[in-house]
Amino acid sequence: MTDRRGAGTSCGGQTQADNILWRALSVISFCVLLGLMAAPQSAHAQSFTINSFEVEGNRRIETSTIITRTGIEPGQTVTAGELNDAFQRLLDSGVFETVELTPRGNTLVIEVEEYPTINQISIEGNRRVKDDVLIEAISSEPRRVFTPQVAEADADLIAQIYSAQGRVSATVIPRIIRRSDNRVDLVFEVAEGTTIEIERVSFVGNRAYTDRRLRRVLETKQANFLRTFLRGDTFIADRIEFDQQVIRDFYLSRGYVDFRVNSTNVEFTQERDAFFLVMNITEGQKFSFGQISTVSEIPGVDAADYQAALKIKPGVTYSPSLIENSIARQERLGIKQGVDFLRVEPRVTRNPSDLTLDVQFVLTRGPRIFVERIDIEGNTTTLDRVIRRQFDTVEGDPFNPREIRQAAERIRALGFFAVADVEPREGSTPSQVIVDVDVEEQPTGSLSLGGSFSVSDGFGIAVGLNESNFLGRGQNLGLTLSTAQDSEQYVVNFTEPYLLGRRLRFDLGLGLATTNSSFASFDTERLFFAPQLSYAIGELSSLRLRYNWENSEMTQQDDEINGAVIASEIAQGERSTSSLGVSYVYDSRLGGLNPNAGVLFEVGVDAAGLGGDNEFFKSTARAIAQTRVLSEEVVLRASLELGALHWTGDDFSRTLDRFVLGPSTFRGFEPSGIGPRDLSNGQDDAIGGNYYWVARFESDFPLGLPEELGLRGGVFYDVGNLYNLDDVNTAGADIVGEDGSIRHVIGVSLLWDTPFGPLRFNFSKALVKEDFDQEQNFDLTIQARF
Repeated sequence: MTDRRGAGTSCGGQTQADNILWRALSVISFCVLLGLMAAPQSAHAQSFTINSFEVEGNRRIETSTIITRTGIEPGQTVTAGELNDAFQRLLDSGVFETVELTPRGNTLVIEVEEYPTINQISIEGNRRVKDDVLIEAISSEPRRVFTPQVAEADADLIAQIYSAQGRVSATVIPRIIRRSDNRVDLVFEVAEGTTIEIERVSFVGNRAYTDRRLRRVLETKQANFLRTFLRGDTFIADRIEFDQQVIRDFYLSRGYVDFRVNSTNVEFTQERDAFFLVMNITEGQKFSFGQISTVSEIPGVDAADYQAALKIKPGVTYSPSLIENSIARQERLGIKQGVDFLRVEPRVTRNPSDLTLDVQFVLTRGPRIFVERIDIEGNTTTLDRVIRRQFDTVEGDPFNPREIRQAAERIRALGFFAVADVEPREGSTPSQVIVDVDVEEQPTGSLSLGGSFSVSDGFGIAVGLNESNFLGRGQNLGLTLSTAQDSEQYVVNFTEPYLLGRRLRFDLGLGLATTNSSFASFDTERLFFAPQLSYAIGELSSLRLRYNWENSEMTQQDDEINGAVIASEIAQGERSTSSLGVSYVYDSRLGGLNPNAGVLFEVGVDAAGLGGDNEFFKSTARAIAQTRVLSEEVVLRASLELGALHWTGDDFSRTLDRFVLGPSTFRGFEPSGIGPRDLSNGQDDAIGGNYYWVARFESDFPLGLPEELGLRGGVFYDVGNLYNLDDVNTAGADIVGEDGSIRHVIGVSLLWDTPFGPLRFNFSKALVKEDFDQEQNFDLTIQARF
């Protein structure tokens, strides 16, 4: 029993375990079977067969257009993912504010809510920038679909316009006002904020030049009390980037080849109402040219000829522009000698011991690439030939990248285009290139209003109309009307810079001038016609050939009693002059080897007698030398000017024909204040002279005042003489000063650079003069253009 009971007990436990195992297997099998049964049903639930469409909510957009936009065709079976793609396509169309897709059986229900159309656009809160300027800049337009993304982008654009004017704190919020028929009024609410100015511009790392000198180079200016008229002190990010390049060019042109801008930091002041601009720079050492040599790697090309074409010499301050000019000289010589594809490679060797740079110009043969054609696009007014003549290269010429770059600079310098891009690309074959010129024209006409003041003529205004690209031909046509208390002038000017398709400049002046000066005992009327041809005979020199015809008359002023000389000249009545003249001009002040020094030399002669009443030879000359010293802070200038009149006619000369000096020529005296005078009839008439010379020596320098005031000081010393009355009718006259005497004048100046124009205050004292001279101890000159 016991054994059976024991055996029975063991069998019962085994049976219970088997039952548990069987139940577990049954549950697992059921789950697997359920999963297998459910899987096809789930896949079937995520697929839809679309046989028809229902579109709801659309007002402007056609139903067919919306269905087509989904990309689903009737009868097509689509998955949930494809429905999501259709949803995204409708949303991306930019015309629906909301989209909902709902499958109902075999029908796809499309519910949309269209974006409203813009009824009108208005801008509120703007005072500094006019509505039409802002509305023209934005993309949103009336009767177009309103989208928040475009409105936000337009708000950012308006804020950028304010930022460009220094109002970086300006905010713009777009808002909509709902109207009927699903329309909205779009309103941009502008908070202009205050103008954020540059309170201080400073430099770190500069040793050769002071902050004051470097600030004059930059476009960005420190704030000053005249900022209402001068906006150069506002913070503009793009201007800061431009200034970095400008300061780099400044140092490179002065031999600092290792110069770099380490950083430019712009920080708010503590009050957060202005900026501090700090430019951290490394100047490096100043280098000069060392040994200059030329070698040729082209058989048959003599390097000595090309070496002789160079102008730079050892010891001259190094400048990249001088290297570029030297390359251009040698390449032009290669063209003259028929050497095609000449390339000049400058190889620079640094000599740290003596701070010089040896430059070896290597003459090599470049790749045989030709210019296939020059394509010009974007010019709607300017004729193609105006742009093409800026190229020294024509179709079929060897391709020279440097000449193309220079042509691009000349095109930009015309001032006719807001954008001028010149890019070469491969032509029809690898050995040819096409030069693409893409331009965007800008207005070239202008109306100017100017004001002036001088002791000679008093206060005056000038109105000018000018068109610098007349009829798209690159010609300049201008009309100037100027009037002052003592003079009036009406002049028409015309300039053709490329006469007969050559670099021959033609100028024509036609005008009428009258004077009624309180410094003369007579009035004048003058009608003139003056054409002139100018031709560059060198990089810095030009030759001018001119013709001048004028009809002039001296008339008596009201209730004025004249001396014997003036009375006889008034009695001559109208007289005409027909003269031919030639001048030579050399000017290295801008394009010379030294950026801190230069000279101007001009000499000319006019011969009258080619018709007309007057016959004479009139010679003039002037020379000016200028340099900067003491870190370029102090300007030294010396000039010499002289003239001679040799009268050959049978009649007597007039005061109009002789030389008369004013304060612009010889400071310290009134207009016509020195020279021979006629004291007859109780008068004191200035009658001019046949010969004169004046030497002027001057310097201007900083006064130590805040630079933003724009004030500089100056000192000057003038010395000169005006004399000789040959061929003058002196019968009955009481003449003094005919033989002349040397006058000496010293003085100080205050120079004020204002937004209205440069002002110069001269305070002078004549050290040596004649008793009959008319001294002038103060002179003010104002010239402004608005």
